[in-house]
Amino acid sequence: MDAAAVPSGLADPGTDRGGGLLGRPIDRVDGLSKVTGGAPYAFERAPKGAAVAAIVGAPVGAGRVVAIDVAAAAALPGVLAVIVDDPRMPAGQASSGALPQQGTDRIFHYGQPVAIVVAESQQVANEAAALVRVEVTPATGRFDPRGEPVIDEPRIGFLPPVEMGDVDAAMADAAVTVDATYTTPVHFPAALEPHATTAWWDGDRLTLRSSNQVIGAARKTVARALGIEAERVRVLAPYVGGGFGGKTGVGAEAILAAIAAERVGRPVKVALPRRQVAYMTHHRSDTVQRIRLGTDTDGRLRAIAHESVVAQNDQGRFLEPVPFGTLPLYAGEARRFTTGLVRVDLPETGAVRAPGEAVGTFAVECGMDELAERLGINPLELRRINEPPVDPTTGKRFSTRRMIDCYDEGARRFGWPERVPDPGSVREGEWLIGIGMAAALRGNFTVEAQARVVLDEGGRARVECDMTDIGTGTYTILAQVAGEMLGLGLDRVDVVIGDTDLPPTAGSGGSFGANSSASAVVLACEDIRAELARRMNAAPEELAFENGCVRAGGRETPLADLVRGEPIVGRGHTKPGKETEATSQASHGAQFCEVAVNAVTGEVRVRRMLGVFDIGRVLNAKTARSQAIGGMAWGLAYALHEDGVVDVRDGRFVNPDFAEYHVATNADVPQLEAWFVEQVDASANPAGAKGVGELGISGAGAAVVNAIYNATGVRVRDMPVTLDKLLPGLPAV
Repeated sequence: MDAAAVPSGLADPGTDRGGGLLGRPIDRVDGLSKVTGGAPYAFERAPKGAAVAAIVGAPVGAGRVVAIDVAAAAALPGVLAVIVDDPRMPAGQASSGALPQQGTDRIFHYGQPVAIVVAESQQVANEAAALVRVEVTPATGRFDPRGEPVIDEPRIGFLPPVEMGDVDAAMADAAVTVDATYTTPVHFPAALEPHATTAWWDGDRLTLRSSNQVIGAARKTVARALGIEAERVRVLAPYVGGGFGGKTGVGAEAILAAIAAERVGRPVKVALPRRQVAYMTHHRSDTVQRIRLGTDTDGRLRAIAHESVVAQNDQGRFLEPVPFGTLPLYAGEARRFTTGLVRVDLPETGAVRAPGEAVGTFAVECGMDELAERLGINPLELRRINEPPVDPTTGKRFSTRRMIDCYDEGARRFGWPERVPDPGSVREGEWLIGIGMAAALRGNFTVEAQARVVLDEGGRARVECDMTDIGTGTYTILAQVAGEMLGLGLDRVDVVIGDTDLPPTAGSGGSFGANSSASAVVLACEDIRAELARRMNAAPEELAFENGCVRAGGRETPLADLVRGEPIVGRGHTKPGKETEATSQASHGAQFCEVAVNAVTGEVRVRRMLGVFDIGRVLNAKTARSQAIGGMAWGLAYALHEDGVVDVRDGRFVNPDFAEYHVATNADVPQLEAWFVEQVDASANPAGAKGVGELGISGAGAAVVNAIYNATGVRVRDMPVTLDKLLPGLPAV
């Protein structure tokens, strides 16, 4: 069945679903296998006789490779091959819809793969890799994004510039204005499982077990890189230990593993060491963002401009969509949203944990906080005043938008006051106490996805698609959807995913994975329900499903009896439709935070944090909450810790590992609260659900930064907020 409105098989969450599965806080069906070590990841359970490999990276940030001396490495006992001469070797990550250059002697960035060593053990491979000598002709590199010329119209990325009205004139005429520049640094995806691939050939057919979020695209990319048909490549990713955008493309290690396995005639495993992950996969660009806001005396926006500059290397085609979340966020007639580009000799930048909104909301939501102070009104009230009735950039109606409800419910639960205390006015001993809030928005994407559901002779269902689970709960959600549609308990639903031999989806990323794949499963189950209705001599809408039985016209029949010895196969196919074009779709939310800042040391402690979110239908209350609070923790980390530092002298990262790239840990994160205002969004997709994972990041960091300002009176616009930026301006104890 193809996509349609929300099918009758899914009840509205406001109705009594009885023993239904959908929406309930059900534990993950794959949880036990993960915590007991039964879940196979990319580097595990390789075929018998697998060799291991290590990759050699370029020793400079720009220049040319003149020669590579492999004699000492090749002579080491246990080394099977040292490969430097294969013209298919990639000079970077294959992402953004384009392959990196292959077989080139040009060095695009430090650490770029130039050789791969294959050996009997990891120890030998590492030792041999250290013996490879790479001779280069270095060149002057472009390592400082702030020192390079800006390309105003880069013609890459998916977000075109927006210019509506005369922003400059509206700013000049405005009663109250803000014109401020905010910056964010490099962010690494920082997944717990490093990028890894196990590759083996069976004749002319290649199989990759890879840590990858989007395996359908990976299959095509690997095939293009190797010069073979996509049908000869199978990619497996049944379990992925986190991705956060960094595994949406194909890492160089996947292509190199395939080349190495072909060369030595054995399976080959490659796992990137943590420090190599930073160079051989993409990161989020640093950003420079100018925010201009102009209002009348009542606080109504007349001008809103979000102008940014981001970085990319010469191979990359991704452009961080910094103002994406700002476009539909607030009213205002005069509007300007642009993203300029600088080219650098650093690893490729790409999609990382809420591309656009994660960093863009820092600027616009801190700017709104500054504007509220200048207007002398409550920051929450300023946002209410500027809530648009339709999308202010496109003029489209919103599919659903519960932003005001998020503000109201969040304020009630958090205890947001009618009057916010003056900055630096609330103390507990030497601790300065402050509160802050911010809006959250994440664009909702409808993407193409297919699924197959098989109802077998015993009345058991099996869900099949190439969707991945990166720790988000895909296995559980798809089982819940099929169980809800067919009246089966989770113990009678099997989910098989992460295999490109199964029906294709768009994979995990962009907060579209669960919604799209779940919609395809809904439609596949509608196929089965239609066939069951035919066998029951009833209309599909007459059927009721429960406990493995179907009822219609006063009759109840076990599903197994209706199958009649031949499995019933349903197929679902969802893709963007008329509603996608006709409506403006997003998930929405409001973030609230309280911090304590030590007036002596500048130490920041987030004491409490609360978010209320509008995500359409909640597919699983437990996994949705987990996604939301995980995003909030990311936002907190962006505000206080995460900072990828580039040595502008040579293009190396100063801190490409978890020892020095600081993410939020348990000691940094309080008990986070996430709540939902649920409303099925029938325009979004057949499941009526919208994205949740990246929404929690949006606005969270800005709420923390705004709370720090309220506590101290120190406005930091250069993220993250570290001690050195606070100490000079702290009030006396």
